[in-house]
Amino acid sequence: MVKHIQIRRLQDDQRVFIDMPDSPDNPCLSCGACCTHFRVSFYCGELSDGSGGTVPVELTSKVNALMACMKGTENGGKPCIALRGTPGQSGIGCAIYPNRPSPCREFAAWLDDGTPNPECQRVRAAIGLAPLEARPRD
Repeated sequence: MVKHIQIRRLQDDQRVFIDMPDSPDNPCLSCGACCTHFRVSFYCGELSDGSGGTVPVELTSKVNALMACMKGTENGGKPCIALRGTPGQSGIGCAIYPNRPSPCREFAAWLDDGTPNPECQRVRAAIGLAPLEARPRD
């Protein structure tokens, strides 16, 4: 039986960041659908331009005075500039994974109760991937 693991990190401000392991049972390593379908918008304080953030400013576009987004995702439906590989193929990944913005850190393949995230299921289907199964309860 394959055991899917999400590593949940609770931040000081109570946000939950999700990391997925670099292992064969990580469905994200053969997907990338979320990186090609959503606009990745976030607070400009996450940018690496001196405000203490880590998201490389050269990979972003300005949305307004307070928000930025990852280049390529400005209008949704196109791949993020940091995506490497072919969506739906093994080995896909993020070139800035440790420095990715909060929307990417907060998007989970599974909900807290172990059921697949409906938005993940929707974008997986859009690129022809099978739906994820529910995670077994620990």
